Amino acid sequence: MKTLILGLGNPILTDDGVGVRVARLLAEHLSDEPDVTVAEASVGGLRLLEIVANYDRLILVDAIQTIGGQPGEIHRLTPDAFCASLHSGCSHAVDLVTALELGRKLGMSMPEEIVIIAIGAEDVVTFGERCTARVEAAIPQAVKAVWEELRALR
Repeated sequence: MKTLILGLGNPILTDDGVGVRVARLLAEHLSDEPDVTVAEASVGGLRLLEIVANYDRLILVDAIQTIGGQPGEIHRLTPDAFCASLHSGCSHAVDLVTALELGRKLGMSMPEEIVIIAIGAEDVVTFGERCTARVEAAIPQAVKAVWEELRALR
């Protein structure tokens, strides 16, 4: 089964780049795995469809900000944890759940197994190539969480 590990975010917006940073670390160790692809993207919504199509499994790694959430906190989520947007004014506002559903309705082969490793972010608006201290400290834990998902999926 083909697995895609996709690090999301903007690597020049401090903590927003944590998913990309995790993906880059994983790519160094997974280059010899024929059924595992590691990629990074700075896009969302409908633009993710082409990237995730034709994979059986998807592990997304991204920053998250939640009410009461702590920077550096690791969350394991599934698409069920999110609500689909019912009314979207533009394609940029389409969330992951809606994009995947649209892909399926268009006959695209979408991943059946999806796990999201989300790292609590402190600052996603300041320009900078380094994460804040607590998020930086959580990167090894996020890498470990992805390894555990890969092991569980096999």
